[in-house]
Amino acid sequence: MASTHRPRRGSSRWHFDIDKYLNPFFPPSALPSLPSAVAHFLGYRTHAPPHSLGNLAMIFWALIGVFSSLAIIGAVAQEVPAFQSRAVPVIIGSFGAAAVLDFYAIESPLAQPRNAILGQMVSALVGIVICKLFALSPHFESVRWLGASLACALATAFMALTGTVHPPAGATALMAVLDPDVSALGWFLFLPLLLGCALMLVVALLVNNVQRRFPYYWWSPGETGQFWRRQVDTEEGEKRVGGRKGDEEESGSSSGGDVESNTGSTGQLARTVSVMSGRGPEIVIRRGMVKIPESLSLRPEEILSLETLSERL
Repeated sequence: MASTHRPRRGSSRWHFDIDKYLNPFFPPSALPSLPSAVAHFLGYRTHAPPHSLGNLAMIFWALIGVFSSLAIIGAVAQEVPAFQSRAVPVIIGSFGAAAVLDFYAIESPLAQPRNAILGQMVSALVGIVICKLFALSPHFESVRWLGASLACALATAFMALTGTVHPPAGATALMAVLDPDVSALGWFLFLPLLLGCALMLVVALLVNNVQRRFPYYWWSPGETGQFWRRQVDTEEGEKRVGGRKGDEEESGSSSGGDVESNTGSTGQLARTVSVMSGRGPEIVIRRGMVKIPESLSLRPEEILSLETLSERL
């Protein structure tokens, strides 16, 4: 008798995706509502580019972007009195690797704004905490290398859990413990990091959108804002059903007419869904049309669910 073996579901199969919990509550993109020229330099496109660039053009723009961003960061940092009084490095070492990602490997998820900024912040937080804990030891200088290794390892783990993996940020966590000049900054390290990340992002938006597209997304490649859209759609569905019932009462007819509703999603034009009464015993759902039997009475949220299915066909 043949035996069936069920696959074991041990800890090695565990998977955690933070976007599953955050994306529904993250606001939908507002880029489609911005002026086209502004939205273009924020990475929004309504159609794919007609052709891809050769590597020579990409190398040229990477050369311009890396030089410009690092030069601007250095020039601005020298003009901040608080940075000079605390001996802040003109350019944080990890910005060199970040510039390569942000201006050459711009399609990589590791180079998108969420990763480039939050990854640095997460790593800095981990590095500073580990440095302060190890500094409590009287033998700190002799074990500084061990603290730096632990900081980089923990920063990698936390970036992976929060969906903000940014390889150059690993160097930030390392330097926050290992480099005496950087570790001496303590919590003040966040300010030059934030300033540098913001300046590099501005330059990237300008340079990378001349012939290419950057970023490909700001928060996540997945859909966001489902919670907020669901609230709005539910309210609109209740208004539509209420209006239809009022029309039916005025006309004295229970058959109902066609009810049209406009619903839209981020980055797409509003689509019209017709909710119709039919004599058949089944519910018919086609793209842009929902037919409900006359004998079937549905709640507003149920009608809204059917309309949503119709839009996704």
